[in-house]
Amino acid sequence: MKLYIRFAMCFLVLMTLNSCGELSETRVVRLGHGLDVSHSVHKAMVKMGEDLEKISGGKMKLEIYPSQQLGTERQCLELLQIGSLDMTKVSVGTLENFAPKMKVLGLPFLFRDREHSFNVLDGPIGQNLLNEGEKYWLKGLGYYDAGSRSFYTKDRPVRTPEDLVGLKIRVMESVTAMDMVKGLGGSPTPISWGELYTALQQGVVDGAENNPPSFYLSRHYEVCKYYSLDEHTVLPDVVLVGTNLWERLSEDEKSWLKKAVDNSVVYQRKLWAESEAEALAEVQKAGVEVIRPNKELFAEEIKDSFDKYKDDKELYQLIQDIQATK
Repeated sequence: MKLYIRFAMCFLVLMTLNSCGELSETRVVRLGHGLDVSHSVHKAMVKMGEDLEKISGGKMKLEIYPSQQLGTERQCLELLQIGSLDMTKVSVGTLENFAPKMKVLGLPFLFRDREHSFNVLDGPIGQNLLNEGEKYWLKGLGYYDAGSRSFYTKDRPVRTPEDLVGLKIRVMESVTAMDMVKGLGGSPTPISWGELYTALQQGVVDGAENNPPSFYLSRHYEVCKYYSLDEHTVLPDVVLVGTNLWERLSEDEKSWLKKAVDNSVVYQRKLWAESEAEALAEVQKAGVEVIRPNKELFAEEIKDSFDKYKDDKELYQLIQDIQATK
């Protein structure tokens, strides 16, 4: 009930902001996301706003609402769908519930390395997938780097897949993420990001999986003292605009917004590389044991995960196309 009331209040606030924006000569674009202001994603969005105002000659302005002020990733997507929010950033793992083909990017050990993932995302495959959500009122504009996701745990280290057996691992509301943890012997437990610290403290879950900056900035390292860099998924973030706004924009406005997003993608990826190195150094200073296991053991354990998609010819072809990308 509290969550519903919060959601309703956010809706009313945004409707008020929207009505005010319509009276202004400057088009105000409202962007909500769930990350802290110190995160590379938020910093990139600040740059996006600065560039948008400059490129448009002051005709467009970005208002940013960070730290789940307007709700979780899923709630922000729902606000985009009904036109009460203009833009957001979500993980592909969340987006796959709204744009099913996106789940291909969340398959474990799909990408060979970071360079391979960028070649796919910035090439025809990734750009086509950005349009996958349009029939669900969500248009993708670009991919932010979210690194590789790995396991972190409270009471015992994960050095092999066998170490996950019996552990409750927090995952996003993602079928592919849940299937992956099950395939490795763990028990997947969907919990919202904002509630995870307390869930770890109270033993609701034994661990979670995420990238180094998120592990560090969330302060989950205060509870979990083992971080195993198996790097099972390279799961990007997606910058989205609601089609309710996009279809109202002039061609100039679309061009200005896309240019600002493109600039922010380049900037965010640079910041991300820096923040990843910093995060690993800081959690080790705080007493976390960073483990570099044999990734092949994990990949071998779920090597048949792609086969379950053979009946979906379109998706299975997409997997093969990604694997064939240089």
